[in-house]
Amino acid sequence: MVHVVHATHPDIIKRLRRAEGHLRNVIGMMQSDRPCMDIVQQLHAVERAVAAAKKALVHDHIDHCLAHAVEDSAKAPQSAIDEFKEITKYL
Repeated sequence: MVHVVHATHPDIIKRLRRAEGHLRNVIGMMQSDRPCMDIVQQLHAVERAVAAAKKALVHDHIDHCLAHAVEDSAKAPQSAIDEFKEITKYL
């Protein structure tokens, strides 16, 4: 299987860098003894940013990789269906 960089990957990387920044903020807040409510809000932001990046990546995979697999006559349609079932576990 060949890895292909898709047009959405730069946007996904931006989302992950944003999550990375939020996570650094959380660590700094904990080291500074900030209130738990402030920390948990930042942790929530980290979770949402990572979840959004994951969702975008899964959707990109479905849109591009699986669509091509279905169109590829050399690859059995069942293989694409199996791959779709596998990746939906991560949604």
